[in-house]
Amino acid sequence: MAQNIKEHLESTFEDLGEDKLKRFKIKLRDRTEEPRVRQATIDKIKDALDLADVMVNTFTLKGAVPVTLEVLKAIGSNKLEEELRENTRDVAPAVPQPGPRAPSDGLTVSQPRVDVDARPAQSLKVELPQSDDWQRELQVTPCSQPFKNKILEENGQEIYEAKDKYARTRLALLINNRDFDDKGMTRRGAERDEENMEWLLKELDYQVVKYTNVSAEGMKQAVKNFALREEHASSDSTFVVIMSHGKRDSILGVHYHKTDNPSDTFPVDDIYRHLNSENCPALRNKPKVILIQACRGGEHGRVWASDGEPDESMEIEGDDFVHKEKDFISLMSCTPETKSYRHVQNGTFYVQYIVDVFTKYAHEDHIEELFRKVIRRFDSSDMAGSYRQMACKDRASMAKLFYLFPGL
Repeated sequence: MAQNIKEHLESTFEDLGEDKLKRFKIKLRDRTEEPRVRQATIDKIKDALDLADVMVNTFTLKGAVPVTLEVLKAIGSNKLEEELRENTRDVAPAVPQPGPRAPSDGLTVSQPRVDVDARPAQSLKVELPQSDDWQRELQVTPCSQPFKNKILEENGQEIYEAKDKYARTRLALLINNRDFDDKGMTRRGAERDEENMEWLLKELDYQVVKYTNVSAEGMKQAVKNFALREEHASSDSTFVVIMSHGKRDSILGVHYHKTDNPSDTFPVDDIYRHLNSENCPALRNKPKVILIQACRGGEHGRVWASDGEPDESMEIEGDDFVHKEKDFISLMSCTPETKSYRHVQNGTFYVQYIVDVFTKYAHEDHIEELFRKVIRRFDSSDMAGSYRQMACKDRASMAKLFYLFPGL
């Protein structure tokens, strides 16, 4: 099978060897013509595949080859320059064929490398704005004691109890699937999301229970075991964060394969079922925040309303009744039937926006306002054309306001 332009670039960079690859990066950094490659980006290049990604992201498929030829000549790699020129002479840049190390290569000439957290058959890469040197703040802005006292005095009955730091044990569950049996589904950049989300949760005083690269059954057991943790009795809230490929109402395990193993899927409903009032009484009447980074495209939506006759057999005992599902709020990375985008080096917009918003505003805003600010980031971003992504709140059943009061 004929190679596409990106694969020719990868082969060329692999043939450079360690010393010349280093010289190539230096010459690339020192170019004065626009667009330029910043030092922060150069520092992230670890191998030939990374370098090919940077060349395509920065110069487009059409422009990456001429710049590569220019730098190869500058470092004296004349043979590789000649081979690359000959090999790409008749290769069309607009529609490269899929290679073995990427979910898909459906790039256009003006589009940088961005993956989609969906099933492989639906993957695309599209043009999205992404900072090469995005960095989180050094710490979450701490809440002041006077602010906490004021907000509780003014509106205390409408706010969930926030236990003092010395008297609580907050737990958070973090599941991140990056490496799948099907290598084409590898979620490159997901390691950055894991690092940033774990940092944020710890800054908010949650002990993080973390799992990586697990099957659907592994996710089920992780959530079930998490719900049974004794520490929830002394907690005032919890976070559950799951990042993977996904479908409309489920999250894919690492053994998922569209034809060979389509059943390795974890229903989103199971998260709520294991953490509800019946199965996790220790978290009853306490905020439960669910964050899911995964695509929800490719499946038809459900009908949530029924025009049938009500079931009159149900009785409600006032003193003994508790809502089975209550005090949840979820922020999904995208709306139903749509896709969620991930930069192969820097991770997802979803995680970056959450980390940034919580870091700057959690000291003064309750959770629903924080989520509104995250959604606003998507609404005001410059995502390209029809490939826009919109985060959305889901299954919100919080009866009060949830303030995190970071630092207190």
